[in-house]
Amino acid sequence: MPRSPTLAHIDVTHVAEQTYAVFIRDHELTVDQPFSAGGDDDGPTPVELFVSSLASCVAYYAGRFLQRHRLSYEGLRVRAEFDMADDRPTRVAAVRMRILLPVRLSESRRRALYAVVNHCTVHNSLRQPPEISVVMD
Repeated sequence: MPRSPTLAHIDVTHVAEQTYAVFIRDHELTVDQPFSAGGDDDGPTPVELFVSSLASCVAYYAGRFLQRHRLSYEGLRVRAEFDMADDRPTRVAAVRMRILLPVRLSESRRRALYAVVNHCTVHNSLRQPPEISVVMD
């Protein structure tokens, strides 16, 4: 992930019921809730996107590691599972990720890869949370 002092902006706009459109640069995503939570299941939930951002950051760092070592990263996958906390406040309590490598790595390369993906930008942001502010216009 290239470092940028600020991302211009992300806009989130209500579409209908529990569905929202998320605009990021020239990309549009849809977030919604599953039927069981009153949504139409038109897209992932915001929490699923949150976990997805961590998993995709790990995948990116793993892919760059494999590239740097001139190893195939074709078919690289990261599978993430998460649990919600049982208490308050509502939050993600645990995330488990499994990197599914397309190539075999020596034990020393596996340790090196782990060190790299364990410090992806999203992971670092969770370890040292950003200051978050909310204002209303």
